[in-house]
Amino acid sequence: MYLKSTKDEAIRLRKEGNSYSFIASKIKVAKSTLSDWLKDVPFVPNELTIKKIENNNERIVAIKRVDKAQSVKLASGYAIDNVGDFSKRDDFVFGLGVYLGEGSKTGGYTRISNSDPRIIKFSINWFKKHFGLDDSNFRVRIHIYPDNDEGEVLSFWIRTLGLKKKSFFQSYVDKRLDKKKSRVGVLPYGTAHLSVVSNGRKDFGVLLQRKIIASIDFILNKGMRD
Repeated sequence: MYLKSTKDEAIRLRKEGNSYSFIASKIKVAKSTLSDWLKDVPFVPNELTIKKIENNNERIVAIKRVDKAQSVKLASGYAIDNVGDFSKRDDFVFGLGVYLGEGSKTGGYTRISNSDPRIIKFSINWFKKHFGLDDSNFRVRIHIYPDNDEGEVLSFWIRTLGLKKKSFFQSYVDKRLDKKKSRVGVLPYGTAHLSVVSNGRKDFGVLLQRKIIASIDFILNKGMRD
């Protein structure tokens, strides 16, 4: 049982902007009791309380950074140990995985869409190494959003992919007005849609997509049997 003067002191300290921890240390009252006493007391943190909160937040952020750095280091080591040397066959199979996730499966055309420039760049190199395509076989259309600068976005993709400007179709601008504010700035360079054009070569047309899909099906079917 606490004295009324103890509760009054707790209320006074709280009104001065002190935290439960500070008050508990001063009057030796459990935080659970303070929570009951002070739940209706207006609270505006004073400078000392604000400083402690900032210091605590800084410590939490620092700890999270250390934990993240250690986690990233472990993950990188795992990748190096388990992936090791990357053979041409590994490259081919990985490319099939990329196509399975990001490529077109119907319509008879070969296309990969992604906002990550590494995926698009890898795909270009993959088509060249494993199917004999060259720069003339690629066309790119960039889907951009109202918060993107079209000129800046186009320059970024031209520079990143190493393709000439003539390889790019006119950009598609998403003009939807109902786009969530939380999505603004999420895709600073929009989304790239990489398409293959045959230039009159049958093996670069529908047959190319069929080869890719058949290879993916072969792996999936084999995986189901093993």
